[in-house]
Amino acid sequence: MGFLGFLAANRTEAARLALEHAGMVTLSTGVAVAIGVPLGILAVRRPAHEWWILGFANLLQTIPSLALFGFLIPLPYIGGIGARTAIVALVLYALLPIIRGTHAGLLSIDPAVREAAIAMGMDSWQRLRDVELPLAFGVILSGIRVATVISVGVATIAAAIGAGGLGVYIFRGVSMVDNRLILAGAAPAAAMAIAADLGIGALSRRFSRATNRTPP
Repeated sequence: MGFLGFLAANRTEAARLALEHAGMVTLSTGVAVAIGVPLGILAVRRPAHEWWILGFANLLQTIPSLALFGFLIPLPYIGGIGARTAIVALVLYALLPIIRGTHAGLLSIDPAVREAAIAMGMDSWQRLRDVELPLAFGVILSGIRVATVISVGVATIAAAIGAGGLGVYIFRGVSMVDNRLILAGAAPAAAMAIAADLGIGALSRRFSRATNRTPP
């Protein structure tokens, strides 16, 4: 029996693990967006904080994923065995591309556009909400796209701390030296990453066309 036959024979368990995996990725990416976008804005608005914000996000990316899970386990409130620790780790890993995307998107805006918004009497919040974020949204979405794909891959390691997901099959297959089990976890995870990449990419292109469309 190949891995497709294995998935068919164990479709209930496979579906549950896939939903656990998708749930961890969706929740962690959403939280990372809620944290990363404001940090990216702060890095642009407060240049004195830029080095610290980007440096911290870069530092998190240098920590091996399994080591980060291990560091988080003993921490109170956010640690322990299970999905909570995995989600915290995924949030930390997703921050860098989101912060950098927001930072790069806002810096790419033509200064003349900001000057025109100021001339129209817009305050700082109005410029951000009505002018800067819409113009930078395509680049921000690219950062979210990268963060999502990274999270799908890193989430497979979460099974090592009892968080579930498709990594359960991968770790089980490694321990049993069973390529069928490894593929049963790796192939759906790869398909999930590709689907997320294509979906967010299509949304980004659609938004770019809408932004660049000129009125008749």
